[in-house]
Amino acid sequence: MKPSEISSDVSPEVLLRGREITRRWGGLLALSGVSLDLARGSVHAVIGTNGAGKSTLINILSGEIPPSSGSVELLGQEVTGWTQPRRARLGLGRSYQRNTIYPSFSVFENCRLAAQAATQRPWQWWRSAQHCDASLSAAHDAASRAGLNDLLDRPAGLLSHGQKRQLEIAMCLATAPQVLLLDEPLAGMGAEETERMLALLAELKPGHAILLVEHDMDAVFRIAERITVMVNGAVIASDTPAGIRSNPQVQAAYLGDH
Repeated sequence: MKPSEISSDVSPEVLLRGREITRRWGGLLALSGVSLDLARGSVHAVIGTNGAGKSTLINILSGEIPPSSGSVELLGQEVTGWTQPRRARLGLGRSYQRNTIYPSFSVFENCRLAAQAATQRPWQWWRSAQHCDASLSAAHDAASRAGLNDLLDRPAGLLSHGQKRQLEIAMCLATAPQVLLLDEPLAGMGAEETERMLALLAELKPGHAILLVEHDMDAVFRIAERITVMVNGAVIASDTPAGIRSNPQVQAAYLGDH
């Protein structure tokens, strides 16, 4: 076979799998048989109107709530029954719709505390956690990757809205995740802050599998390789951005004339 005839296609490395995830709250069906794969080197966006089931899905994938049925696989391991901290230690990080920072602590201390939670060394009980080399190094690296080097000493509560969202991602990165679940990271941002966040996501993409739940459709279509559309707890389409744009069912249910 000639070199030119050798296929260059390589199957992406799937880091997180959800299979037939269903969640019931009493008589309410919040999720109905939702499946998706998150691959390293890509952003997979989940869109839908309020009440579509997006937050329920991300809460199940992260381990905050259990599914009624279905399964979750993380880095090749079955983790459906695992707690959120256990999944985080394996390599999953997430951000929330609301800021979850420590406003009175500095940017660096926020990152260090996140790193410390992921690199606990209870056998070194005599040593101050503030002098843990592994935590300090992870915190510095995470803040740098998130573009916060010039703000390390600033109290987190004094950051702009966009900077607070950057800090939340930095805190995720401090735990050395391979999978990132980001719940509306662009909410409330202006144009300049949105551009900064999209640049950060593009920089993080090669080494991570990223799930992005977002309402900013312009941003979604710019950054995502794949988009899953949810309506009333069910997936009505999952395709490339071009495929989603041209899908009549999606247009009728969600995108309108976008």
